[in-house]
Amino acid sequence: MDWGTLAGTALGALLGVGTTLLGERSRWHRENTSRERAAKQQLYSEYLAALWLTRHRLRDLQRNTELTGEERRERSGEILGAANAFQLLYQMRIMAPDPLDDVAVHAFRRLLRLRDRFDEPDVNRDPEWSTAQTALSEALEALRQAMRADLSSL
Repeated sequence: MDWGTLAGTALGALLGVGTTLLGERSRWHRENTSRERAAKQQLYSEYLAALWLTRHRLRDLQRNTELTGEERRERSGEILGAANAFQLLYQMRIMAPDPLDDVAVHAFRRLLRLRDRFDEPDVNRDPEWSTAQTALSEALEALRQAMRADLSSL
């Protein structure tokens, strides 16, 4: 038996298997990255939408002059709960990298501060309402930019 032929065949088989495994690993890595990006994109859009929707609903509630202060306070809590912002925040805290997590929590806290303005006796005349709205808008824009930066890094 010719050992050269046998060694060549074994080397060829090893190279073939190695190349196949390397290709499969590369494909798995691409697919995994793609799935991770899609999951993050979905979560980020849902969280940002929940915060914006809550902001707009709170603004509409603040403009409503037909409700009592107590009714407004009650509805402001309902609005915050209906958008699933709490649940999405905790999902963000699990999936997002630390810098984005900080921005997401900051935006949520700004939303809570806006909601807390309904504790004032007459939120329609609250001089701090505009400041709270502006701070929330800035926090939401910072969050959007941080989300885009994270998604583009994948």
